[in-house]
Amino acid sequence: MTAPEDNHPHAHGHSHAHAHHHGPAAPVSAHLRRVIAAVLIPFAVVMVAGLVVLWPGGAPEQDEHTGVGFDQQHERARVTEVTEVPCEDVGVQVPQGVEGACQRATVEVTSGPDTGRVFEEIVPPDATQRYESGQGVIVAYAPDAPEELQYSVTDVERKAPMLLLAGIFALAVVAVGRLRGLLALAGLVVSFVVLTLFILPAILHGSNPLLVAVIGGSVIMLVTLYLCHGVNARTSVAVLGTLVSLLLIGVLGSLFMDWAHLTGNTDDQTGLVHSLYPGIEIQGLLLAGILIGSLGVLDDVTVTQTSAVWELKQAEPGASWRRLYRAGMRIGRDHIASVVNTLVLAYAGAALPLLLLFTIAQSSVGTVAFSELVAEEIVRTLVGSVGLVASVPVTTVLAALVVNADRHPAPGAGGAATSRHRRRARKR
Repeated sequence: MTAPEDNHPHAHGHSHAHAHHHGPAAPVSAHLRRVIAAVLIPFAVVMVAGLVVLWPGGAPEQDEHTGVGFDQQHERARVTEVTEVPCEDVGVQVPQGVEGACQRATVEVTSGPDTGRVFEEIVPPDATQRYESGQGVIVAYAPDAPEELQYSVTDVERKAPMLLLAGIFALAVVAVGRLRGLLALAGLVVSFVVLTLFILPAILHGSNPLLVAVIGGSVIMLVTLYLCHGVNARTSVAVLGTLVSLLLIGVLGSLFMDWAHLTGNTDDQTGLVHSLYPGIEIQGLLLAGILIGSLGVLDDVTVTQTSAVWELKQAEPGASWRRLYRAGMRIGRDHIASVVNTLVLAYAGAALPLLLLFTIAQSSVGTVAFSELVAEEIVRTLVGSVGLVASVPVTTVLAALVVNADRHPAPGAGGAATSRHRRRARKR
């Protein structure tokens, strides 16, 4: 099966793609294809070997002491009735300045051994989560607690809207992207599988988080890029550009994390993970997060730059690699401006509650910027952005060299046949 792009005028060029590729044929010589393969095949073999060696085989069992209070049995339940009552009547002390009545929610357990059991949940007026009659909720079950305290509401049931949103997303991707969109969704599934079955369990088993992130991220990159864009020289160039940029991010991240004395243990979630699994290297976990977080944006940049250079060569077949590089960089500069701003805003949005706390405390800009909480986000953002910026010239020059290398077949039967084909096309 071939994608519509195979009908482009340059689709008759030499290509090392298989019959099921989904992009324009790569106009490069057999020699250059062998050079690219000589670089990428050993790398892919090493990554697959690392995947096999470090394969965790599931999450490790928690220590009986560290796991106490963290692992809880959860069941489903439904709110059957909600009434408002004075907080004094139910023994709830309301903070000063908070007005309103408390909610008394009657909850019926709908799963587990106590299906049909009813209990009450009191919700103070300053609680961020309020309940409605008929609403589905998630309850924690503590069998060793007193009977009246065995069940408590921990969250609301939100499976329906989440699944509907995922369905809308999948339909939109397939409707617009068609076959490419379907392949992109398959790549997303691969990313999720590698993340949940390899990266997370391997880190919990005590493997070096940075090594795990490099192997897992590289496998995700190789599978998704070749799956979505075809096994050809163009995709290989994007892979090479991504690898060089990831290496730069890893080196810079390690250097500045050590220099700035960032521990990575700056929030409750990280502290909880460290307490449950003390063998996890928290600083390595931070660097692994930077690499994985940058990978998705890097893929976008390198694929876009490579495609831009290929299209420029198609529009001007006689252009030298220097001319292609300069034209590709003009496109890349616009891409840099938008992507870097996107990355900074994404991190700022994720850290918005933290920034609000510093604003409330009226801390100086210097105090905020150089505190470990914010410095960690700054290093994460700037190191990732340097890698993104570097990926543009690196990928562009690689693409310009590859697309310009030995484009036309050597004189001979193949070349004569191609020349006759072109002469007939001009006559028509």
